[in-house]
Amino acid sequence: MQDNAAHRHRHHEDVIYRLEDKPAFTPALLAATQHLLAAFVNIIAPAIVIGAALGLGPYVPYLIATSLFVSGGATWIQSQKVGPVGSGLLSLQGTSFAFVAALITSGKIAQEGGATPEEVLATIFGVCAVASFIEIGIAYALPWLRRVITPVVSGSVVVLIGMSLILVSIRDIGGGVGAADFGNGTNVMLAAFVVAVILGCQFSTNPMIRVSSIVIGLVTGTLLALFTGNVASPNFSGVPIVSVPIPFRFGLAFDWVSFIPIAFMFVITSLETMGDITGTSRVSGEPTEGKVFEERVKGGVLADGVNSLLAALFATFPNTTFSQNTGVVQLTGVASRHVGRYIAVILVILGLFPILGAVLQQIPRPVLGGSTFVMFSLIVVSGIRIIGSQHMTKKDTITVALSVGMGLGVQLLPDVLNFLPPLWKQIFSSGITTGGLTAILCGLLLPEHVRRPALQAQPSEAS
Repeated sequence: MQDNAAHRHRHHEDVIYRLEDKPAFTPALLAATQHLLAAFVNIIAPAIVIGAALGLGPYVPYLIATSLFVSGGATWIQSQKVGPVGSGLLSLQGTSFAFVAALITSGKIAQEGGATPEEVLATIFGVCAVASFIEIGIAYALPWLRRVITPVVSGSVVVLIGMSLILVSIRDIGGGVGAADFGNGTNVMLAAFVVAVILGCQFSTNPMIRVSSIVIGLVTGTLLALFTGNVASPNFSGVPIVSVPIPFRFGLAFDWVSFIPIAFMFVITSLETMGDITGTSRVSGEPTEGKVFEERVKGGVLADGVNSLLAALFATFPNTTFSQNTGVVQLTGVASRHVGRYIAVILVILGLFPILGAVLQQIPRPVLGGSTFVMFSLIVVSGIRIIGSQHMTKKDTITVALSVGMGLGVQLLPDVLNFLPPLWKQIFSSGITTGGLTAILCGLLLPEHVRRPALQAQPSEAS
């Protein structure tokens, strides 16, 4: 308790504007801008990546716009707290990358069944709407969840998420699915340039440049592609300049095969949100234990579920808290939740312009692939850090080995499951599902400690 109090006191000294302070317009807007720079690419990229993987090109501008719009509303709910929903901290919410691999798999399953693009989206959003209730329920069962989904389980799943997404990045680096010049040296060099720019920014002494590294990488990479003639001529015909997102735009459908991996991801992101809120509380000089803290965690996870439900109804992908924005709070010293209003309003306004989404869709695939390669690789590292956050026992080592091995195995060669009925093969060909269930079973069934027989001293023979 004394260590926690000392930790809070130290962060109180670093915080310029505390949780309930109301900064003037200029400092509040500057702080909001830094949060947006840190989160903007992460909010829009899932729509671009999923759209490209599933061939949803004409719908991507709308999906980008709704991602921004809903992220704004979700940030308002999370930071301002609506009834029991929300942490009441300066926590930005946005479209989650954690779901991308599962959503692409869901879309491909629907396509294999002959679904049209609109039917694919209806299935994705319907499944997400139903699965979001799992996270809403989890908010009321957090102590139980911590016992079942340990850091070893969640870390192993996060590693698998990152590894599955890296494959998506590599495809984009090559030029994108179906590109006539796939693997062209120019494509790879463009991506390498973007990676180099991002790395250079990450090691800059200027904190603003570090926060904006992904945005800077995308902008400079796109400019280089433009100057070298590697940007396709844009076609904005049929894309409205201004449009208000419409609930149930594509309708809602449901598929059990798609539901299981997506439902599992809601469990994992619940744990990530708990970690994000703990981190934000710490850097804001707020308590990280006790009743106030527990209520904030509960409200934050509840907001994740409610906001993901709203996202599905407004035709976009699940929302979660963004961990990088905890770093922005620490960087700026601005922990005021009132800044969340500025962030939310700006995102909602940006979401009213589908033409912005159409412009962002023109980012060359190798440029996008270079930036997402860095982000997805960092997801793998994040999973490794989660696993390493506790002392590794023999049981933990075996759990990680089996879950990651099983997850990667079925993802790389799903035909190994040909002995299963088609429905179960589709379910378990998801590395996230197979790896996650393996980790949970290992955690529940393997013994905590291995009893070793005592070594008996051998009687020495008389010489």
